[in-house]
Amino acid sequence: MRFQFSRRALLLASLSGTVLSATPALAQDAPADTGDDDEIVVTAQKREENLQDVPISIQALGTRKLDQLNVANFEDFSKLLPSVSFQSSQPGVTTVYMRGVASGGDGNHSGSLPSVGVYLDEQPVTTIGGTLDVHVYDIARIESLAGPQGTLYGASSQAGTIRIITNKPDTSGFEGRVDGEINTVKSGGVGGKVEGMINAPLSDMAAVRFVGWYQRDSGYIDNVPGTRSFLPTPGGITVNNNAFVEKDFNDAEIYGGRAALKVDLDDNWTITPTVLYQKQKSSGVFVQDPLVGDLQVQRFYPDQRRDKFIQAALTIEGKIGNFDLTYAGAYLDRKTYQINDYTDYAEAYDALYADYGGLAGYFYLEDNGGNDIDPRQFIIGTDHFRKMSQEVRVSSPQDERFRVVAGLFYQRQSNEIHQDYIVPGLASALSVNGRPGTLWLTEQKRVDKDYAAFGEASFDITPTVTLTGGGRYYKYDNSLIGFFGFGRNPNGPPFNGAGSSRTGVAGCYTTTGAILRDNPGGTLLPAAVPGGPCTNLADFVGGELVPKRTKDTGFTHRVNLTWKASEDVMTYATWSRGFRPGGINRRGTIAPYDADFLTNYELGIKTTLADGKVRLNAAIYMQDWKRFQFSFLGENSFTEIHNGPNARIKGIEADVNIRATDGLTFTAAASYTDAKTRNNLCAIDDPTYQCTDPGNSISAAKGTRLPVTPKFNGNATVRYQFPVGPGEMHFQSVIAHRSSATPDIRVATANALGRIKGSTTVDFGAGFEWSNYSFELFLQNAFDERAQLARFSNCGQCDGRVQVLVNQPRTIGARLGAKF
Repeated sequence: MRFQFSRRALLLASLSGTVLSATPALAQDAPADTGDDDEIVVTAQKREENLQDVPISIQALGTRKLDQLNVANFEDFSKLLPSVSFQSSQPGVTTVYMRGVASGGDGNHSGSLPSVGVYLDEQPVTTIGGTLDVHVYDIARIESLAGPQGTLYGASSQAGTIRIITNKPDTSGFEGRVDGEINTVKSGGVGGKVEGMINAPLSDMAAVRFVGWYQRDSGYIDNVPGTRSFLPTPGGITVNNNAFVEKDFNDAEIYGGRAALKVDLDDNWTITPTVLYQKQKSSGVFVQDPLVGDLQVQRFYPDQRRDKFIQAALTIEGKIGNFDLTYAGAYLDRKTYQINDYTDYAEAYDALYADYGGLAGYFYLEDNGGNDIDPRQFIIGTDHFRKMSQEVRVSSPQDERFRVVAGLFYQRQSNEIHQDYIVPGLASALSVNGRPGTLWLTEQKRVDKDYAAFGEASFDITPTVTLTGGGRYYKYDNSLIGFFGFGRNPNGPPFNGAGSSRTGVAGCYTTTGAILRDNPGGTLLPAAVPGGPCTNLADFVGGELVPKRTKDTGFTHRVNLTWKASEDVMTYATWSRGFRPGGINRRGTIAPYDADFLTNYELGIKTTLADGKVRLNAAIYMQDWKRFQFSFLGENSFTEIHNGPNARIKGIEADVNIRATDGLTFTAAASYTDAKTRNNLCAIDDPTYQCTDPGNSISAAKGTRLPVTPKFNGNATVRYQFPVGPGEMHFQSVIAHRSSATPDIRVATANALGRIKGSTTVDFGAGFEWSNYSFELFLQNAFDERAQLARFSNCGQCDGRVQVLVNQPRTIGARLGAKF
């Protein structure tokens, strides 16, 4: 596949060329970069502190580390954070977990809220449908805070928080940088990226910073020829995918930019407005089908995804007396569009109803003439996320014996959900009313609102012992309204292509408040959400339809005792609690799910040894997860969320940074996680967890391991750099290993999908830096390990055709950069 830059890329490339040719006159000798971040300042506790003085299990990747390891996205930095795991199906569709707090099946647009919060600077960017994959460039640091952070960071930080801190505009002088990369992927094509940054003072009191990027990732999955045959045999329909066969069809393009203005109003007050824009376009799928072959699938309709978001944010910092005041507000607008082949659904249900002659004998997939049609489906789905957040807080002087941080928080996030399941040629009378060809439709609007008041106080009992206590009073108010299901043929039966007499329009409200199937001659109320034929997910109150709602209030806490044994050794003990709000199931007949809670007991130590050449941090913890939220594909492959049993998670995590010589550094981080259920998970909700009622059964027995998170996860980096002529040369290598994990908590489903296999990947790099220039050759996934990142199926009955998300094959490339 040829590598072709778009006009956006060529614009950045021309900027790069201009800079590379113009910078010698501006270049100045830079100090040697040893590759380690000697003193990382973090703001995990919403105040600036040395990493080694923060009594939290926190990993921080500083600017130099991010640059040296060419970290560009979530997958790049997550493999350096052993407490982090994730579920994903493709770029931009990722759910993040920490410390084993995972029940699987999350990330659906109508699923549970995330258990891990993601912040960009001061503003939360966690969305219902997955983590924003913000391009990483010109980033000051990434902080990973393990364990409940609900006191300071709120509802979506039940298990931890990831913070991406950008470099801010600087009034001290003009600077810039450009970086370019070209690479080639084994079994794939050619890709690359161009990135640039400019910081420009406007005066002694103001500066702007502009960042831009363009990246094209080559595909490496082949859509190979295949056929599908549907019952009856003989006489059934056989189809092929010849029109969609393509090599390396999962390519991706990402481009965007960031702009920030910093204005010092006086010596005490600063305002910083920022804007971030990013668009990601991908084609194909990023999985392989073990029934087809290595890096191969058979897809029968197009697969594409578009993900575009823009965030405007404002931070105001100042002083009132000797108290610091901070305001952080943001508005995020994210739109996604996706079209996916859903042939797996037709194949699975054809086999499921084999005793009835397959889909042809059980469904009514016919055209307007009454003829059987090709039963394959595809999905067109869109989501429109909006999120507004506001926070104001004050903090007392940090050099006092008694210190306080307190504030107020509000956020409102919404999602307009559209899912159109299309069977081309389906008769109008058998389709969703007013949408010929649509077998199933979802048109819903979800709104999640959070309110909180929080505070944390620290008191130095002695010069070396500090007691910290904090709490957060919260209120959430979540709602859902709209339509889901099949159409209804007024002249039926059959009422629709599935022959269903209950789901869909049949369940919509009429003007009397009765639903249509109970009042067949009634008049339907207008659709509450545009695009739907009517409304079957709502409450009828006072002659009107209102959203289904669930709301609650509560309190979470954090208590910490820290002992500074010496200037170089600190130990701490923490008792903290986090929560995740409850919500509404989008199948209205299923009860709302309640909030779940995580209680954390933790001991940790932070040390700086050998005159600062060795930094060793470790923590041991136990977490109790009460009635955890559990998502799965239920009837009609429709997501359901229930409160499951309790779980207990025990673990150890550690990281070390060693500066062996002036040029040789070694860093490593690892975690061991033992996460198991403490009660049976029942197929049907049972508060006793015995699962003995008629029709009930045990889906996962007491002691079953929680899914997704491996028992062991670790990485190590070694880097050696030394002077050569006018500059410095370096060699580096990164090794990352993770053990196997189960893909689903339900034992039968996990066995059908197969374990997520353990893997070890190794990267190499060699480069040269001189003056303000840098050049590097790199080899990623050097031994072409086919690391499995996730295993899943496309529908509730599709476990016979497993999808395996794998990492990118061996990639060879070169990077060139310049600073000015």
